[in-house]
Amino acid sequence: MGSCGPRPPRRHRARWGSLADVDPTADRYRPTTALIVVDVQNDFADPAGGLAVDAGAEVVPVLNREIARARANGALIVYTQDWHPTSTPHFAKDGGIWPVHCVAGSWGAELHPSLIVDGPIVRKGSNGEDGYSGFTMRDPVSGAETPTELEALLAAHRAERVVVGGLATDYCVKATALDAVRLGLATGLLVRGVRAVDLGVGDGERAVAEMVEAGVELLGEDER
Repeated sequence: MGSCGPRPPRRHRARWGSLADVDPTADRYRPTTALIVVDVQNDFADPAGGLAVDAGAEVVPVLNREIARARANGALIVYTQDWHPTSTPHFAKDGGIWPVHCVAGSWGAELHPSLIVDGPIVRKGSNGEDGYSGFTMRDPVSGAETPTELEALLAAHRAERVVVGGLATDYCVKATALDAVRLGLATGLLVRGVRAVDLGVGDGERAVAEMVEAGVELLGEDER
């Protein structure tokens, strides 16, 4: 998981605007906003997947609505995608904790077929790293971190704030949101557009609390 590091003072973070109390989607997307769709892949979102998240597919229509809103307002849309080799210390069979999932080129690694894909894809974990955060990858043996291209994509778009949704709340979503805060980006979490693995009871709730404590704002959604 990406290191969270010291975070910028809260007073320096942009907020989402007072209109959000009236219309939960008001003022959410601008040309300087990026929507990060985290790991909405078959192995996580489909019940037949290798590491299926309970009700994972329910995030797809929520995210599709957000993708349409982001596109209509000139925001950048970026997708992250686990892309593992067949053997990696990330997997239980090779000494890690996870069942085999999202092997590069497999059905399980593909983005969910109902998800609208309208932007660049950032692949992570392709060399066997723990690819939790969309921003960084960690070598599971040495602990060394390497960046993905996500930060550069956001910088090229001049993004000042990000909206994060996808799978799973307590791992890749959390790591991505915390890294975004660490980089000084105003960060919002789509509360209806995430689901948790919950290896331990309450992991998802604890992950949300940790993100809020770090400065992530919880963003609601209407269905208009």
